[in-house]
Amino acid sequence: MNSKPSGLPVTPYKFYRPDARLIGVAAKAALLADYWDVPLAGAATDGAEFGFRDEVYWFYKSARPITKPEEGARALMNRRDSSVVSLPRDFDTECSLTMGVAGDLIQAEGLEQSKNILFSSVADILFERDISFANYESVVAEDDIVKKALGDGRSFTMCCSKGQYSTLTQHNGKRFSVLNTANNHTFDLDLVGLETTQNLLQEDGIVSIGTPRDIEEYGRGSILTINGIKIGFVSATFGIRRFELPADQKHRIHVAKLCSKYVAPELELLKQQIADCKAQGCDFIVGSLHWGWEFEFFPRESQIEAAHALIEAGVDLLLGHHPHVIQPVEFYPTKRDPNRIAVIAYSLGSTTFGWFTAPYMMLSLMMDIQLSKGTLDGEQRTYIAAAKPVRNRCPAPTLSRPS
Repeated sequence: MNSKPSGLPVTPYKFYRPDARLIGVAAKAALLADYWDVPLAGAATDGAEFGFRDEVYWFYKSARPITKPEEGARALMNRRDSSVVSLPRDFDTECSLTMGVAGDLIQAEGLEQSKNILFSSVADILFERDISFANYESVVAEDDIVKKALGDGRSFTMCCSKGQYSTLTQHNGKRFSVLNTANNHTFDLDLVGLETTQNLLQEDGIVSIGTPRDIEEYGRGSILTINGIKIGFVSATFGIRRFELPADQKHRIHVAKLCSKYVAPELELLKQQIADCKAQGCDFIVGSLHWGWEFEFFPRESQIEAAHALIEAGVDLLLGHHPHVIQPVEFYPTKRDPNRIAVIAYSLGSTTFGWFTAPYMMLSLMMDIQLSKGTLDGEQRTYIAAAKPVRNRCPAPTLSRPS
């Protein structure tokens, strides 16, 4: 008996494309034939590059995710056992910090009713650490604007009310420290949506990365110093949806062709930020990449090669988001430093997601990280002392209203 889903979780008819019905028919036929079980070579992930086949493939794998890697991709990844992460022998620790990391924070209907409940089971990992990080993917607007943008709830637009924003970004008064705001939904409510979101983040003391306000900040890292450890954050997204930035506002997001169907990953913008972090004397560099192919359980070969290149360029912890499913965590021994194990989380999945739900969408990954700064052979270094992946079941929002 075939237990695989036979229907699409959402119909392309809702999106009013001229060829929407044909896309739906083709995707359903592909499901009946069990047409794809490995990643489709040359498939687009950037909406600007989508053709008819890309649309069919996207809807197909939203119902039946791709669970096998590209040929050769698995062999490119190094160790996947977190026990290899430890401090070098004779390392003299001077100071340390802890970091809790989550994946995509995305709107869901009724989310505002889950304030101070949503993160209850993982609050210790996310809000009892020196730094807490996630990808924030639902720009904020007033309730009437959000309702209009979402329509019947089947819109590709990702936005939320201020009440939902509050639920997504804090727990019992404790907030995320750093949120990535460079993703393909950054301009779903045009530039004003990003500015509203950034203003709220600033008021709440949350650092946003990847979306510079001033042109002087473009191509530069974001720097935080905690417990005597200077951390640089670099960030980029593979693309943005449907919005063309005015010529004088092109600096408002770090965007590069990280997953194009036409060209190899463009890493220059990220390397520029890495160089800036080094120039500012950062002890440790965190990379945040919005990239990858949705509903695929493994990164593509081009991503693995790009991740390794960024690590060798100076990134020490690489955090990926966008595919909405969990992908492997790699513990990569660097060539630039034989004592350094870098951590690459290719996709942390969706911490919250309200657009549609399926078993493979209900799991996300969190990372519990400890850093140590000290000396080794007379030189100062900052290493990952421990890195623990933590699986988390994506919680559904509480829909019942308090009496």
